[in-house]
Amino acid sequence: MTDTNSKPALPDRLSGNPRSPHHNEEVFEYEIGILLNGKERFDVEEYCISEGWVKIPSPKALDRRGQPLMMTVKGTVESFYR
Repeated sequence: MTDTNSKPALPDRLSGNPRSPHHNEEVFEYEIGILLNGKERFDVEEYCISEGWVKIPSPKALDRRGQPLMMTVKGTVESFYR
């Protein structure tokens, strides 16, 4: 039997920003979870599994366009569907 609701494979690099070349709208139809060093993070904006980093928004600093600055946190990254 074939599953018509199969989820797309999670990419190595994914961004939540629609202007990014690493944004994939098909993946965001489902809820995604990110583990960084074994702990689940809920504030991840972009991740790369092979390079081992996630980008999270800075709590206060903004760039000149009013968008939050991104901080890079390194470690073991795992992504999964919830």
